[in-house]
Amino acid sequence: MTVKTFLIDTSVLLYDKQSLHSFADNNVVLPMVVLDELDRFKEKQGILGESARYINRFLDTLRKDGRLDMGVKLDSGQTIRILTRESDIDLEELDLDQSRGDNKIIASALMLKEQGDDVHVVTKDINLRVKCDALGIAAEDYYADHIDTWTEEEEAGLLQISVSDDMINDLHTHNIVDIDDDRLFNNCFLVCKGGSGGSCLALWKNGSAIKINNPKVHDIMPRNKEQRFAMHALNCPDIPLVCLTGIAGSGKTFLTLMTALEALNEKKVERIVVTRSMEPVGRDIGFLPGDMNEKMAPWMSPLVDNFRHVFKSMSYFQMMIEKGQIDIAPLSYIRGRTFDNAFIIVDEAQNATIHELKTVITRVGEGSKIVLMGDTDQIDTPYIDKKSNGLSIVIDRLRESELMAHIHLPRGERSKLATLASRSL
Repeated sequence: MTVKTFLIDTSVLLYDKQSLHSFADNNVVLPMVVLDELDRFKEKQGILGESARYINRFLDTLRKDGRLDMGVKLDSGQTIRILTRESDIDLEELDLDQSRGDNKIIASALMLKEQGDDVHVVTKDINLRVKCDALGIAAEDYYADHIDTWTEEEEAGLLQISVSDDMINDLHTHNIVDIDDDRLFNNCFLVCKGGSGGSCLALWKNGSAIKINNPKVHDIMPRNKEQRFAMHALNCPDIPLVCLTGIAGSGKTFLTLMTALEALNEKKVERIVVTRSMEPVGRDIGFLPGDMNEKMAPWMSPLVDNFRHVFKSMSYFQMMIEKGQIDIAPLSYIRGRTFDNAFIIVDEAQNATIHELKTVITRVGEGSKIVLMGDTDQIDTPYIDKKSNGLSIVIDRLRESELMAHIHLPRGERSKLATLASRSL
């Protein structure tokens, strides 16, 4: 087997701290510029800081096994080496700024390639991959967290099946009927169609289709079958994790918030926890004035808008925050907390990595429900896309679990204009 040399970019190490262990029987090379970039992240909150600190500590433990500049071999057959030699390649001849970190990585890759190594640059940075390709350097994304192409049914979260008229009648009469179909899995939503035109909406669980009746929350009725499925999942105590995807204005935030408020009023939960991944433009949260709630205010606008729509006033929202019934928690500050008897709302979950969502999901305690919602076609975070964002990966990996349900809301209900813009622009 040909031994490859994988030159790992900082973006990969920050995205997944375990990435350093993912190249068994090959050589892993880290240019010095990567260590400098990691050093700038080591004191940050959240996943980035944790990853930077982990990589630094792991490399420090390898020092006892040999010199890192010579390469240290692991039990997996993988060798990790710090590249200390400066490349003598003149990047200016390639119209590249020699002071930029990405270009230094390119110079290191060209130097190793000249030495005869089978070099592959691994990076989450699309622009760096394009540059490498233009210079004849093999470059690839980090694929440890990446899903295969979904079928239309998997993306929609529901399946339309043909059943006998007797089954349709039994569903309407007895609310449950046994259905055997290899395509079905726990908490799979069904549109059951009978031969004579009859139909019924159902949820498949443990071999049986269970009829879904018309749910109602705060006198709000669903406007389409996907919203009916969503409201059923949101109100089902046996489904602690619900994933809602859909276009802008499809009702993800509104239905979730209304369900959370009803659960709080009926004392099914003690508080509502709202969190999200923050993708600032130009400024990080630390530069905004005020306390945590004031810092989070720009990112909480969708939630606030829904409160204003329902209650025609913000006083109820402010009162709930003051009483601790609504807890606004930035995703970066989730680690170490435990949420018991809470209704947890993760907005814009498509902008979080799988490692960030794993962090928040593992905070869920007894008596709690967590809802991940977002539009996987609108991703603002660099380095992730529709197939590698955290929301898509959670749905894909937990699809067959009886603890999770997913439904896609394809229709906008905000206005005809908003729906037209979502679909056409």
